[in-house]
Amino acid sequence: MSTLLKFYRPLFSIPYSTRTVQLGTHRFHCLFKPKRRIRCVSTSSHSQPSIGIGGKWESPEFSELWLQNTISRKKEVFRPKTEGKVGMYVCGVTAYDLSHIGHARVYVTFDVLYRYLRHLGYQVTYVRNFTDVDDKIISRAKELGEDPISLSRRYCEEFNRDMVYLHCLPPSAEPRVSDHMPQILDMIKQIIENGYAYIVDGDVYFSVEKFPDYGRLSGRKLEDNRAGERVAVDSRKKHPADFALWKTAKEGEPFWDSPWGPGRPGWHIECSAMSAAYLGYSFDIHGGGMDLVFPHHENEIAQSCAVCNHSNISYWIHNGFVTVDSEKMSKSLGNFFTIRQVIDLYHPLALRLFLLGTHYQSPINYADVLLESASDRIFYIYQTLHDCESALSQRDVVTLKDTIPPDTVNIINNFYNVFVTSMSDDLHTPVVLAALSDPLKTINDLLHTRKGKKQELRIESLAAFGKILGNVLSTLGLMPESYSEQLRDKALKRAKLTEDQVLQKIDERTAARKNKEYERSDIIRKDLAAVGIALMDSPDGTTWRPAVPLAIQEQQVSIT
Repeated sequence: MSTLLKFYRPLFSIPYSTRTVQLGTHRFHCLFKPKRRIRCVSTSSHSQPSIGIGGKWESPEFSELWLQNTISRKKEVFRPKTEGKVGMYVCGVTAYDLSHIGHARVYVTFDVLYRYLRHLGYQVTYVRNFTDVDDKIISRAKELGEDPISLSRRYCEEFNRDMVYLHCLPPSAEPRVSDHMPQILDMIKQIIENGYAYIVDGDVYFSVEKFPDYGRLSGRKLEDNRAGERVAVDSRKKHPADFALWKTAKEGEPFWDSPWGPGRPGWHIECSAMSAAYLGYSFDIHGGGMDLVFPHHENEIAQSCAVCNHSNISYWIHNGFVTVDSEKMSKSLGNFFTIRQVIDLYHPLALRLFLLGTHYQSPINYADVLLESASDRIFYIYQTLHDCESALSQRDVVTLKDTIPPDTVNIINNFYNVFVTSMSDDLHTPVVLAALSDPLKTINDLLHTRKGKKQELRIESLAAFGKILGNVLSTLGLMPESYSEQLRDKALKRAKLTEDQVLQKIDERTAARKNKEYERSDIIRKDLAAVGIALMDSPDGTTWRPAVPLAIQEQQVSIT
């Protein structure tokens, strides 16, 4: 009983703190540099929109957050166990190699949920673990002649770099298996003591037949779990679906002492122990990729309930796969692209936009044409915001009037309503991304058209649009710290050109036009367009911008 009580409340206290991100009227993009260690943030100020100058937001009707719950197989209203606070655990990577974009989808999905919960005013304790003790790690370490723990530590660091590139906020805690052996051993002891596990030659197995609710999450029946089909073949097990809580050490492998002899934990027990250590046995959200529903999360439920009969996680949330040619992307199939490979050619936030362009539960097919489209879109968004900010920087904010035109108010209210209702409907990010079009188009009209430049209170409207877009993009994790040249640099790399080479082509085309060699001029434009470099003529001269290559544009047309 002492062990049970010990685990019933979190072993590690994670204090909540409050931090408000202030968005100025003309410097509207969020320079957000979160701390790297244990923390918990609430941005409750974002729960009610404010333009800061003039006009009034028409506050949307309160929209309850609905989430698809895997265990109930339906969409449910989110009700936290403790008012105003949320506990969320997301299964992290097994750190033995660079992460691929299937991993990116998991952690971008839950980063958006984390951000939106904070936007709604919740104080969120977000725990995301590292598995640094596992068969795959040991196998890879043997290949490389490296210590398994050192190898895993290195790839944990690489993973965190990837998360920074993708604008995923650091969680409140990042526990590692190797640091939590006492908690894991205590949990296994309690499971044995409660009659749910048995010992065979130093191995400890969970007996699934002792747990009547086994299969509730996945919908699988015990008879479906045949040996060799996602369950290990072992004649010593009482039932083919029984799974290891503790594995006897093999020669040359890392091990820890235990009452059953030297060994290491099974994969599933690790997350049960760490989630209980930080959040207790009863918390709000447990998440991960769809591939974890069975056996990992199914086994987590069995283990946790075997220790504490009050164990209860309210919402089980799972994201869909990233596919390549309709097959799940995975290291085991060898059909994966690492995050580093993709962001070597594309801006990291173009990858994030690509991932958010499909609802998190649906499968998403990886293709160059979709990355090119996402890159083109993100350039348009950032160029528009950059131009808006440049226009605002030329005006003294003190001189701005405390009002905005009714048309501006209507566009902003409509946009914010779409944002709230779509995000509260199980994080429907594709709808929010589509809704960006109206405010972005209006900004460009105000900046570049004759009619827009003459509009009354034009600068005030630009400031209001900039602020609401900054808030929404920050909640989606798409607001850059600065509008860098990285998008242009990546486009040049994909085109296999240098900036000087493009400028030389522009000079050649200008000379051809001056000499009325229009065919030559068109050839230069088309050659650059073919590799994703678009030329733009204006009274001030010719400039260039990244664009979707012509061949890929043709693919897009054929797809639609």
